[in-house]
Parts: sequence; structure tokens; C-alpha cells
Amino acid sequence: QVQLVESGGGLVQAGGSLRLSCAASGRTLSVYTIGWFRQAPGKERELVAGIRWRGWTTGNTYLADSVRDRLGVSRDYANNTTYLHFHRLKPEDTAVYICAASPREDWTTFDYWGQGTQVTVSS
Repeated sequence: QVQLVESGGGLVQAGGSLRLSCAASGRTLSVYTIGWFRQAPGKERELVAGIRWRGWTTGNTYLADSVRDRLGVSRDYANNTTYLHFHRLKPEDTAVYICAASPREDWTTFDYWGQGTQVTVSS
């Protein structure tokens, strides 16, 4: 099992920045991919970013087209923590941000999920 705990959410004004954290514990050696999703009220959950922890494509990142100019993702290998760096936030970025882990080198299926952290952007 892999446990994931997100932190760093909160209330921020439009145009501001946030750094979200996803701390992994448990069987972290089985983790190949970390993804960051968001779910807004009434909308489907969407993958916004991801990073490959190990495997042939270690270090590769994924950024959704809709946010790639405002988003970055990085990993602290020593602390098994993945970060989502969000800049120039907009009210439409308001959502619960959730990290997920996969034992595979793909961006489509994830086995372990965190509880999420709420991000609210005021106009």
C-alpha cells in the first residue's frame, strides 16, 4: 500500500501562487508515476500534471494544455514528496486538488489516492 497526503491548499487571490505538496509513504518503491488531479463542483476530475518517479522515463512530466503555462511539477527524492507549483491563479482553478500514485509508466490509471486539498481562488 501507498499512502498519500496532500497539503498547501487554501484561499488565494486571483493572480497569486500556491505550492501544493503530496507526501508519499508506505511502499514507495512501487511508485512509478505521481499524478495531480483536480475536481471542481459539477465537473469531471481532470489530470493537470504528473511526474515519473522511476522507470525508463524517470523525470518525465505531464502538464495539461489548459494550464501548462501556469503550472510546474517537481519531486523531492529524499522526502518522497511531489510538488505542484501553480502561478497566476484564476477563479476557475478553484477545486479540490488530489494526488495519485501508479505502479505503471502511464498517465491513465492510478491505484492510490490522497484525500485532496481545497484550493479556492477569489476574484
